[in-house]
Amino acid sequence: MANHSSAQKALRQTIKNTERNKSYRSKVRTSVRNMEVALEKKDGAQAKATFTQTTSLLMKAVGKGILSKNLVARKISRMSKKVKALES
Repeated sequence: MANHSSAQKALRQTIKNTERNKSYRSKVRTSVRNMEVALEKKDGAQAKATFTQTTSLLMKAVGKGILSKNLVARKISRMSKKVKALES
């Protein structure tokens, strides 16, 4: 356990930030899962709307430092490819 007051504060901040990041990561995963469901149903309109929402969440996660830039770029690229294939 931390003995100094600054170390105790750092511990409190770490716990708070960890909970916030878990929550946001869960929201992102749910959105990606909804995107996959829309693609499986071959529903172009829903897939496109979900894609927009999911992309936004993923980019915000990068900005907040929750997910890495390359991971998000790869996910968006793959989803985009699937949405475009569904539309054509």
